[in-house]
Amino acid sequence: MTLLLKYLSSCWFIKNPADLIPTKSFMWKTVAFYLISGFIVEGLIADPADGTLEVLLRTIMAFSSIATFLLVIKKWQYFNQLFTAIFICENFIMTLAIAAEALDFVMVMNKEEYREEISISLAVLLVGWYLAIVGYIFRQFFAYKMSLSIILAFSYFVLTYGIPMLIMDI
Repeated sequence: MTLLLKYLSSCWFIKNPADLIPTKSFMWKTVAFYLISGFIVEGLIADPADGTLEVLLRTIMAFSSIATFLLVIKKWQYFNQLFTAIFICENFIMTLAIAAEALDFVMVMNKEEYREEISISLAVLLVGWYLAIVGYIFRQFFAYKMSLSIILAFSYFVLTYGIPMLIMDI
């Protein structure tokens, strides 16, 4: 639990995720939570079969993107730490997305007048926070400038979310 709290504090830009060493058990639990929370969110907004396939594609893209990046810059030794830091923060954002989906459902049931504006605002906030967190992680691991870290975070986002979404639309 202590390790989880340390990782979550990096989602608030407090801890340096490069200083954290995950155990194998912790890494597997992180991946399991990533898959389960992804299945829940995609199941709420898409067909469950399509959503499951998209989450699996997203997971493959996440691992391959991180692995390719680390192989290119010759820093493979950071693989476990980097993917765990990114996945923990993605899990945190995904948990907030599940709460946002529940809020959207309640607003639909209550016929809230500004439901769309609230839902879109929450989505933009969560995506922006996600990009900031992943950028922070890249900056902490590799001491890149903030601009490069944000570009890498955006690239990672496009690779892990955009490509699977594009494949599913074909």
